[in-house]
Amino acid sequence: MSFLYNKNSHFNLANIITYSNISLGVIAMYLIQEGDFFTAIILAWCAGALDITDGKIARKYNLSCEFGIQLDSFADFISFVIMPAFLLFYAMEKSDGFETVFAGFVFLYYIISGLRRLVAFNIQSQEGAVVKYFVGVPTPLGAILLWVLYLFYSYEVVSSIYVILFLVTVIGFLLNSKVKIRHP
Repeated sequence: MSFLYNKNSHFNLANIITYSNISLGVIAMYLIQEGDFFTAIILAWCAGALDITDGKIARKYNLSCEFGIQLDSFADFISFVIMPAFLLFYAMEKSDGFETVFAGFVFLYYIISGLRRLVAFNIQSQEGAVVKYFVGVPTPLGAILLWVLYLFYSYEVVSSIYVILFLVTVIGFLLNSKVKIRHP
């Protein structure tokens, strides 16, 4: 069991937690396309808890390494970029053909923005380093904002698909902006 605390093991404790995060994100996407949004959201919040935990474990047991940094970003891409975009897109799918195509382009923009943010973050990050501020909206916060939009749309607080899509575009832009967000 020494591999669990070996920095060079791809299956150390921190990475196993990250693999679990990825698994929950993929299962949540399956549930979304099956129409089980509630369970998908619960799994997404569990993935968020795992995202916090893997970093704490990596720092506590000195498991932080380049592989783990890349793996964590891949997990963020699945669970906090693609999955919430799927959730909101599938929730709005009842719209007509043009709106669906337009929404598809907006969500592709959001997904590419999230990917761009994660790649840029990885290029700038260092093993074990924790920054005081994020520059741009972190992808987990972007996911939370999309979940809020999902709630607004589902409960008809905002019923216009175009208002929701405009806000998704703004969030996508903020992922790569110069806005500073304090690291918790």
